[in-house]
Amino acid sequence: MRIYECWFCNSPIYPGHGIVFVRNDAKVFRFCRSKCHKNFKMKRNPRKVKWTKAFRRTAGKEMSVDRTFEMEKRRNRPPKYDRELMASTIRAMKRNAEIKERRQADFYKARMLGKKEQQKAEAMRELEKYRDTIPDVVRYRQGKMALEDSVKKEDMETTEASVAEAEEMAKIMEIADESVREAESTAKRKKRVKSRSKQSTKSMEIS
Repeated sequence: MRIYECWFCNSPIYPGHGIVFVRNDAKVFRFCRSKCHKNFKMKRNPRKVKWTKAFRRTAGKEMSVDRTFEMEKRRNRPPKYDRELMASTIRAMKRNAEIKERRQADFYKARMLGKKEQQKAEAMRELEKYRDTIPDVVRYRQGKMALEDSVKKEDMETTEASVAEAEEMAKIMEIADESVREAESTAKRKKRVKSRSKQSTKSMEIS
């Protein structure tokens, strides 16, 4: 099983997929989809079409020269089958892929180092372009923040009022409890006085 590369955009072509075009001089061109085939028939240069790998490499957006690419080169000399050689080549392919990914990540970081100034310049251009509409946005945000603050204040006030009402109710309940206790104590005193008076009258009658 061999995974070919598209002649136009360099994307992988898996078995059972893609389009094969054979020219009159017996040269074979493989395409991943009809889009690449149509661009080829229109005689477009892949280095000038922005969505191809060739354009990205010529523009310096991807690695173009590296030792890891040498392993992917096609070798027309078929070697004699050797099990140890096959195992070692599979291990080497995995290691090569890891190194390639790491180097591509380093290349991307190095390429993006000086992009902050460019992004700032683009942002300033956009501000100058839409400076008439920016104050409206600022006013809208300020009004939104003022509304949120007023809602928060109202919530705070309502919570404070509810807390004050709860405190007042607690005080009223305490006063009611005290009055009940005093009434119970007075009733007990009256009962005691009545019982004492009855006992005194009985003693007088006996004497």
